[in-house]
Amino acid sequence: MKPVTRAAPSGLLMLADMLTITQALYDQIVAHARKDHPDEACGVIAGPVGSGRPERFIPMLNAARSPTFYEFDSQDLLTLYREMDDRDEEPVVIYHSHTATEAYPSRTDISYANEPGAHYVLVSTADTDGAGEFQFRSFRIVDGEVTEEEVKVVESY
Repeated sequence: MKPVTRAAPSGLLMLADMLTITQALYDQIVAHARKDHPDEACGVIAGPVGSGRPERFIPMLNAARSPTFYEFDSQDLLTLYREMDDRDEEPVVIYHSHTATEAYPSRTDISYANEPGAHYVLVSTADTDGAGEFQFRSFRIVDGEVTEEEVKVVESY
């Protein structure tokens, strides 16, 4: 499934504003966030280059080991990008959790977002809105601009 694109009024190409993800991947992200709580969890879901389809779940170690900040280990990240390159993959989803706040990108999250084609998924393991023990939200972050997008959970692609 190729990502849907549309022309913006300026003539620039924009990505579709929806993440389609399997129930299994959704469950793995949530389980990782719960397992690492009270520290933030983080990871990547890779997919075939140009497909926009998240397929391979890759939980990462939060090198910061912090309840308020996440950081990929630089060596682990280098290894991951080499592996994705060898497999003709790219990061389709970059995820992390917030343990005490809502699932919305912080200023730090926005400043570190350097994959304009990726979906940035945030899971909150804090019940900040009375909606339950976690929130699962997806965003596009391009040039510091945050846009929330719909999440569609499917059984399979």
